[in-house]
Amino acid sequence: MIQEVIAYKNIVDSIEILMDKSPFKKNYIIEKVGIPSPTFYRKLKTRTFTPDEVLSIAKILSPEENFRLELKADIEQARREYEEGNFITHEEMLLELKRKKII
Repeated sequence: MIQEVIAYKNIVDSIEILMDKSPFKKNYIIEKVGIPSPTFYRKLKTRTFTPDEVLSIAKILSPEENFRLELKADIEQARREYEEGNFITHEEMLLELKRKKII
């Protein structure tokens, strides 16, 4: 657990450098994270972002990694649903779409 805390602290300590190296402007990050600008810069200076805020920033700074993680989670959820029998066949889906007059 200590290693994870140290790694998290290192990320928080270097978050401004990571933002400066990213192709995204800070105003874009501020808008996407949803923190008022003065609060964002205060938290940046004092390194007091919450873990959820750091995660939001990390998702913006690393969109490819975020996409891969979300895709893996979606695949795992689909696998669980399939194993639980929570699915419909292709034919059933076509009938449902025709019933709703989508196709």
